[in-house]
Amino acid sequence: MDTMIIVWAVLVVVFLVAEGATPGLVSIWFAAGALVALGSAFLSFPIWSQSLIFVVVSIASLLLTRPLAHKYVNKKTQATNADKVIGATATVTERIDNIGATGSVLVGGRTWTARSSTGEIIEKGTLTKILSIEGVKLIVTLLPETEMAGK
Repeated sequence: MDTMIIVWAVLVVVFLVAEGATPGLVSIWFAAGALVALGSAFLSFPIWSQSLIFVVVSIASLLLTRPLAHKYVNKKTQATNADKVIGATATVTERIDNIGATGSVLVGGRTWTARSSTGEIIEKGTLTKILSIEGVKLIVTLLPETEMAGK
């Protein structure tokens, strides 16, 4: 049996075992490249050609599938009930000053630490809109005048 057939077969197995042993996609692209190179070894392609095929197929499969894999695999974001406050109106209960690292708002009967999305100081009693959550802090902006009319 040709040596390169054994080499490529072993590499396919090694890359698949490595893929199975890790929680994310790390070597599946190289397993695909080794598999195609194994096929070229069966067809008696020269070693340089097999190696080139391995590199080209590995890179091509990485470039073609990585964006999709990154989008759907290993999402570490875990939705919580806290996400419900995004878009809600909150009342500033302590002056928001990003530089001074102060500020809090009241929303849904709970007090949250808050920071301004623009860095501007927002005074106590002001109505704000919650844009996002970063850690345990709400990121807020002044409530637009058009939305204040209904409050």
